[in-house]
Amino acid sequence: MTTTRVVQVAGPGGALEVVERELRGPGPGEVRVRVEACGVCHSDAFTIEGGMPGIEYPRVPGHEIAGRIDAVGDGVVPWEVGQRVGVGWFGGNCGHCDPCRRGDLISCVNGQVPGIAYDGGYADHVVVPQGALAAVPDDLDAVDAAPLLCAGVTTFNALRESGARAGDLVAILGVGGLGHLGVQFARRMGFETVAIARGTDKREQALQLGAHHYIDSTTTDVAAALQELGGAVTVLATVTAPDAMSAAVGGLRPRGRMVVVGASADPMQIPPFALIPGSTGVLGHASGTSKDSEDTLRFSALSDVRPLIETYPLAEAAAGYARMMSGDARFRVVLTTG
Repeated sequence: MTTTRVVQVAGPGGALEVVERELRGPGPGEVRVRVEACGVCHSDAFTIEGGMPGIEYPRVPGHEIAGRIDAVGDGVVPWEVGQRVGVGWFGGNCGHCDPCRRGDLISCVNGQVPGIAYDGGYADHVVVPQGALAAVPDDLDAVDAAPLLCAGVTTFNALRESGARAGDLVAILGVGGLGHLGVQFARRMGFETVAIARGTDKREQALQLGAHHYIDSTTTDVAAALQELGGAVTVLATVTAPDAMSAAVGGLRPRGRMVVVGASADPMQIPPFALIPGSTGVLGHASGTSKDSEDTLRFSALSDVRPLIETYPLAEAAAGYARMMSGDARFRVVLTTG
């Protein structure tokens, strides 16, 4: 095999197109992965729509990659050809900046993201730094593993580092691509789990996923409802609506925290007095390193957490991307290479 199939975008705002490229081997410290599945994430718009400065085009999007190693470069240990692996938002770190030297790899100032810093997983093959790899458990299908490498690690890692303990009240704000996984993780971590969403159409699904309580934010004062339940130790904000985040802050118990993982450029409107009396706080949380992704995959396999997905063949990547961007997907879109 001398060529490989990729889905690329020629420039910002361009169309996704299937092309053949020369199949390159991995360099020192790199591995080549034969892609089996790649999730379609809203953050792929950074590449496709040109929302991130410095991207070199043409570029192949995709940072929720699951497959098998089919070639390794010099100096790669302990990864081996044939091993099942995944690659998520964390696509490598420099190793020499101040955060890296302190062991805070996810905060690397030169951090790499597949599909942005280099070609990503909308392809039959992808070449990545060995530090980006996470081992995939044998009892987790590639199509299930792929979304867990971004949406999964983002919610899992934020919850396990939130400070909440088993039995605490934890609210998941939003039951979508991130939130439907957050509900599952929260329940299986032993939290009393509250799902918050607009309307009643997601109520039954949220309860089936493991929520103990459901709050319809269109008819209920979210903060008051959480306080009636005793106040949330953690509110995991997975939505991209700052107004919804602001409305939930009052539902925190004293010293509770809202952890924000839903990316939005719009400001939240939270008066300081809403935070001071209960010593509450609002903070953001980055997704996690490749090891965090590995922990996410292992926990998901052990506790039967699975994303709800719609699949499209790689050749229909444009349709899959459009489906995700429409907001109608329930809840993640995954491309398969076949």
